[in-house]
Amino acid sequence: MTNLAQALTDTAAEHGSRPAVKLDDLVIDYDTLLDGARRVAAMLKDRGIGPGDRVGMVLPNVPPFPVLFYGAVAAGCVVVPMNPLLKAREVQYYLEDSGASIVFSWHQMAEEATKAAAEVGIDCVSVEPDGFTDLLAGFEPDDEVVAREDDETVVLLYTSGTTGQPKGAELTHGNMTSNAATSAETLVELGPEDVVMGCLPLFHCFGLTCGLNASVRSGSCLTLIPRFDATKALEVIGRDRVTVFEGVPTMYAGMLHAPDAESYDVSSLRTCISGGSAMPVEVMKKFEQTFDCIVLEGYGLSETSPVASFNHPGKERKPGTIGVPVRGVQMKVVDDDRQDVAQGEVGEIAIKGENVMKGYWGREDATAESVQDGWFLSGDMATVDDEGYFTIVDRKKDLIIRGGYNVYPREIEEVLYGHDAVAEVAVIGLPHDDLGEEVGAAVALKDGQSATEEELQAFAKESLAAYKYPRKVWLVDDLPKGPTGKILRREVTAPEETS
Repeated sequence: MTNLAQALTDTAAEHGSRPAVKLDDLVIDYDTLLDGARRVAAMLKDRGIGPGDRVGMVLPNVPPFPVLFYGAVAAGCVVVPMNPLLKAREVQYYLEDSGASIVFSWHQMAEEATKAAAEVGIDCVSVEPDGFTDLLAGFEPDDEVVAREDDETVVLLYTSGTTGQPKGAELTHGNMTSNAATSAETLVELGPEDVVMGCLPLFHCFGLTCGLNASVRSGSCLTLIPRFDATKALEVIGRDRVTVFEGVPTMYAGMLHAPDAESYDVSSLRTCISGGSAMPVEVMKKFEQTFDCIVLEGYGLSETSPVASFNHPGKERKPGTIGVPVRGVQMKVVDDDRQDVAQGEVGEIAIKGENVMKGYWGREDATAESVQDGWFLSGDMATVDDEGYFTIVDRKKDLIIRGGYNVYPREIEEVLYGHDAVAEVAVIGLPHDDLGEEVGAAVALKDGQSATEEELQAFAKESLAAYKYPRKVWLVDDLPKGPTGKILRREVTAPEETS
């Protein structure tokens, strides 16, 4: 039996006076974090909310997030984290679908959550720094960590998907405890002296597991940025002597292209890890050259808690790959009939192990479709080499079929990232009467740089087969991104007139 919140109790007993969470000048040590979490548990129990009940959280990366999270988990509740930018209609869907008993919302975003809670008929508790402290002061700390089985749900993480309504991935105490341990002990090798950059959203699996839960398990300090800003991130790395940076590729690109990027002191950085989407090799190389550090790329999904594979420290690193499966996890590449494909051939990644979700909340059909015989079908296309290293080719749904030929957007994006003026790229399929689909590329340029659509097209044409290079290229100020900063191809549209 493992309650995920036990890690906070254990760490506070050993490192109580060490900083747990930091936001600029505000520092909370482990004793204070534990005390706050225990008061949250008492508040929930006072309201009759306990084991198995769902608790909504609509907060950015602020100190009350971990306090509420660990308090709810210690009380045996199931946490439903939500993006604080969601509108009332969207919050209402999450609350109704999960059957939440209460929702906590950061005061600056509370209006939408309050409207949603009213529609559902539950309370929305507005959270603001001073008021939250006062609220908790009214409850005596409850030091019970409710016993939970490893296979009992602890978090419902809603995945956006490309079609239909979001589905709640049920992650268990066993899933999240083992994945946090793997992140802390194997991948990043965290210890009490480490400072982890908390710019990944905590309401997202990457930030929650690899940032918060891994840090708490290790006694590390998590320094928060409520909303990612490249210049702010570089400042915080120097100010707080950050040793571990965790981010998605657009964050790395943003810091790399920040004004006077090379003037910031990032000498404290020991390890950088990247996930969420494929890291363009050119971005990785330039980041490592500029900031004199190593970037290790991994892979995972909300449904896998999230880490499934990684370029492990101490093993050969292969830039452009997502490494090998982490401990307790198996991966393979299969065809549409779920049969293993030949080595080097493209197929869909299937994942099995202690990180795979229990299922989709209330969606037996969707669960049966995605998980068979314990293997979760990821929807990501990849190859695996003779040493077991996986390379993402693309999302299955993003595959472009041009005149019968398979075109993988990531390959074209990698080429365009090699152009000195390019900051960000998204390649999509465009409807075509004769070919079925044509290849299109939306490109955002670096500040102060210039390039024409024709020039970028010619640049890509030099390195790509005739059926692959983008026939349509258009320039944009920036590209649509999800809550973690991941570029959303499905939201990219082409202007009517493109070259």
